[in-house]
Amino acid sequence: MQPLMDESGRLRAAWRLLAQYLSYRVAVALLANLAVGAWLLVRFGPETLTAGGPAISAAFGSPSLFLISNLASLAAVFLTVWLVGRLFDRRPFRDFGFRLGGWWVLDLFFGMALGAILITAIFLTQLTLGWVEVSGSFDAASGSAGTPFALAVLVPLAAFVCVGVAEETMFRGYELRNAAEGLGGIFGPRGAVLAAWAGTSLFFGVLHAFNPNAGVLSTVNIALAGVLLGIGYVLTGELAIPIGLHITWNFFQGNVFGFPVSGLGPVGVTVLSVEQGGPTLWTGGAFGPEAGLLVTAAIAAGSLMISLWVRLLHGSAAIHAPLAEGPRRDGPGMANVKDE
Repeated sequence: MQPLMDESGRLRAAWRLLAQYLSYRVAVALLANLAVGAWLLVRFGPETLTAGGPAISAAFGSPSLFLISNLASLAAVFLTVWLVGRLFDRRPFRDFGFRLGGWWVLDLFFGMALGAILITAIFLTQLTLGWVEVSGSFDAASGSAGTPFALAVLVPLAAFVCVGVAEETMFRGYELRNAAEGLGGIFGPRGAVLAAWAGTSLFFGVLHAFNPNAGVLSTVNIALAGVLLGIGYVLTGELAIPIGLHITWNFFQGNVFGFPVSGLGPVGVTVLSVEQGGPTLWTGGAFGPEAGLLVTAAIAAGSLMISLWVRLLHGSAAIHAPLAEGPRRDGPGMANVKDE
């Protein structure tokens, strides 16, 4: 057995995963620096950029910079998944969860509705129990003064669209699929999908363990959130439900209800401003709801809702075993693959 190549002549799954992740880290650093540098030059001028000072310090944390950095991240994900997928996976980009169509759009809207419902339920529970107090509404962010609220709120919304699409494309679409294919010979197709689902969810949680105010429960909950986000993918083979859920989960948490998102304070305008109280074990405290047991309960409820939705719309809620299969022989670069 060759350590680098599989029987079809492709780079093995572990090396493909490493190639995509390392190329992403390089691409996002380059694109983000270029994009942010260009924005600072346009916004403050070359002399201010060279000198630094309060204006530059104030720029960091601004809604515009938040959007620009996430646009760069999305571009880096798309570029590396497309390139590595084309060269090493020998798959078209659509095979990573983007076989668009009517069902895909319905699943996307369901995911968006579910994310909004789950976070709203967490907020209303805290409000009812007196654990959170609304201290303001329609608060303008730094850099948004004079901008109509309806327009200003589009900036963080666009940023969270980028976050949802980028992270689901990378963690679920590319990593889960490749991990499942690599584990197929050990666990069989369905077992490999389950193992890859668990492994990529754990990786998702660990990457958030270094966020401000993170702790054991926040890391566990975000790993469980990876499980929740992965359910729609492992049941349908498409990213519509995870992308929709991810977008509104973050947006409603941060810019509708004013909670921290994964330890980071809201960026941009918020519909509500809140004062957090109550038991940290349940509310998540300074990290935000994702470090509390209310989110653990929401994840369990959301998992059940996704399973019921997929069964209702698609007729079955079984593990999508083809996620562990290699590309079709008529896929890009597969013309020379010999029949077994």
